[in-house]
Amino acid sequence: MSKKVPAKLLHSVRYTALQAIERIKHGGAYSNLLLNELLNKHQVPVKDSGLLTELVYGTISRQRSLDFYLQPFIEKAKKVDGWVKSLLELSIYQMTYLDRVPDHAIINEAVEIAKAKGNPGTGKFVNGVLRTIQRKGLPRLDSIQDPIERLAIEISLPSFLTKKFVQEMGMEETRKMGLSLLEPSHVSARVDLRFISREEAIEILKTEGIAARNSQVSPYGIVADKGFLAGSSLFQKGWLTIQDESSMLVAQAMNIQPGDKILDACAAPGGKTTHMAALLDGQGEVTALDIHEHKLKLVRENAERLHVEQVVKTQKLDARTAAETFAPESFDRILIDAPCSGLGLMRRKPDIKNQKRPEDFVQLPQIQLAILESCAPTLKKGGTMVYSTCTITPEENQEVVTKFLAAHAEFEKVDLPVNEVVAPAIKDQMLSLYPHLLMTDGFFICVLHKKDR
Repeated sequence: MSKKVPAKLLHSVRYTALQAIERIKHGGAYSNLLLNELLNKHQVPVKDSGLLTELVYGTISRQRSLDFYLQPFIEKAKKVDGWVKSLLELSIYQMTYLDRVPDHAIINEAVEIAKAKGNPGTGKFVNGVLRTIQRKGLPRLDSIQDPIERLAIEISLPSFLTKKFVQEMGMEETRKMGLSLLEPSHVSARVDLRFISREEAIEILKTEGIAARNSQVSPYGIVADKGFLAGSSLFQKGWLTIQDESSMLVAQAMNIQPGDKILDACAAPGGKTTHMAALLDGQGEVTALDIHEHKLKLVRENAERLHVEQVVKTQKLDARTAAETFAPESFDRILIDAPCSGLGLMRRKPDIKNQKRPEDFVQLPQIQLAILESCAPTLKKGGTMVYSTCTITPEENQEVVTKFLAAHAEFEKVDLPVNEVVAPAIKDQMLSLYPHLLMTDGFFICVLHKKDR
């Protein structure tokens, strides 16, 4: 039977952060969705929402480092419950990386939470561990002999992923990328240029206390340095929507013309669907597919909010059966924003990196290639098919494209339309935008042209 936690603690930022961390680590909850739920449920004051986000994201993103720091101080204990370990790691994170609250206050509240959620003995244990850490300091990384393992702890990535990235880009570049993932992500939005220019949007946002600037990555994007974009009047009117800058490059790569018939093979939640639909300017159609009806509902809701519902049609379908459903040469443009490991999102969704297994990089490319194979016949000659993912592994990106092209002589890669800021990330006509290069999500894009002959 669970203990009744005092109301004072129940609504505290650190107790709420502990609940979130536990559900993410052991319950499979997604950090970005869970935080909104807990902010409402625990009635955390608005002024503390930033600290809550920082504590949860910081502790989850530095999970491996915190495990390493804590281990010597608990290794002699007979048993440490998972939530106690999470409470200690949360406290170490705050003591080490944040300076707003003095250590004694952090320790005192951790002890109160331990006593309330456990018993007086748990409180004594937490107090003893944290005060010993305060007195002795944390273990040094240079005590780790294996350079890959040492780097993995430093950048807080699983060892197999660290080794993988080192093989692909070297130690120093992996370190740069890993450290960049520990920095807070910024929020960007796509402005619908049918209704308003970016400059006009920035001025309106300024009057609402939101400091924003033009994106250097996308001509449709703005980046918020301060304020809540999703609470703006422009968001409510459907004149802008939250979307990462790298994701905005996809519709731009499609070379969409009014009147085009477009297939969005893996559409949910609809950010790219609505972008392509806006570029149609009321003429043409986007057929948006997903295998889940509740996800298609999100696409329809987004289309309606962003005033493109008249050109968006949803259909519940596994994209691997596209060739069985649509006639040959049905579409002028096809987007395959394929299901992937999502490693490009590690800054915004730090829990992703702790959920991945080596076998993911065998299974996912098979699905991705199957979608390409099925959609290819439905594209008209002279049409464009864009393959994109929000991941950064060659198995899911370059290797999938290479295998597809080897079996399909009727397709060829063509250049991507990007600006001089993004262009250095292109190699062999494929964009691999690593998350540390421009502080965006990691992303891959390749444009494939179906020859006329």
